[in-house]
Amino acid sequence: MDKPKTTPKDFFLWAGAIITFYWSVIATILLIFEYINYTFPNPLSYLPVNPYDSGISYEMASIIVLLPIYMLLVRLIRSDAIRDSSRNEIWVRRWAILLTLFLAGVAIAVDLITLLTTFLGGEELTTAFLLKVLVILLVAAGVFMHFIADLKGYWDTFPMRKRAVSIGVAVLAVAVIGAGFFIVGTPAQARLARFDVQKVNNLYDIQNRVINYWQLKQKLPGAITELADPIKYGPLPLDPQTGESYKYEATGKLTFKLCATFNAQSRENQYAYSAVPSVTSEPMVPVRVDEKMAAMTQDDWQHGSGEVCFDRTIDPILNPPFTK
Repeated sequence: MDKPKTTPKDFFLWAGAIITFYWSVIATILLIFEYINYTFPNPLSYLPVNPYDSGISYEMASIIVLLPIYMLLVRLIRSDAIRDSSRNEIWVRRWAILLTLFLAGVAIAVDLITLLTTFLGGEELTTAFLLKVLVILLVAAGVFMHFIADLKGYWDTFPMRKRAVSIGVAVLAVAVIGAGFFIVGTPAQARLARFDVQKVNNLYDIQNRVINYWQLKQKLPGAITELADPIKYGPLPLDPQTGESYKYEATGKLTFKLCATFNAQSRENQYAYSAVPSVTSEPMVPVRVDEKMAAMTQDDWQHGSGEVCFDRTIDPILNPPFTK
């Protein structure tokens, strides 16, 4: 009996199914990793665990778009196989299944090797590490079992069980995506949170300008407009949400405060600033920073909702005046 030929339709249906499947699985694993990183932040990290600056949104979008496409392609493949059973014997199907089994097996082996290497090396098995190992093990084992059953024709023999698995995968995907809304929030909340992050960045920028101003002149600026030097500092940052200027007030010879209006309370581990002093011995032009650079200041920028003021004191030892 001649082997069935693989048509262009067969090839592209299977290629599309495999690509969307791999992409969906990887996006799901990375999304769960983001949740783990957010729930169990690394205490040694100098950078804040900020869900709005991570890949959560991209990974959620990938699952929302690609998983239904994968299911549609599989449905088309199954429909063709029902009409013509020889479609189950084409080479592209066998290669796709065997490749997936191989990759799933490799993932399981590498996962276990990583776990044992860490354990035998005497390193600390943190909760985050163990959860990530478990996620990869469960996902890879699930993929392996599903496709080995497909290769042996199990799902053709028990179509109702296959339907139950499909429903379970869909429910799991909805649960994984839904969990993201508890971390990232709705799109509207995420936009407001990004505004708050940018406001913190702007206040940090203004704080640097104030310190630099004091180092140059040994006095604090009387008004925030004195910091609007386009040659040295660039444009004075404004509130990105309202376009208004931030509030600044000199409260003493070495003390001042900066105020901004925030949309919501900052999360406990959204701004994990480290105690790294900014020692300077010569004039330095402050630059606009992003949320990662903002993590490298000794000041705490935790805030509530509404107008919040941050009191700052210049330390002449850490920020000595510039010598002429």
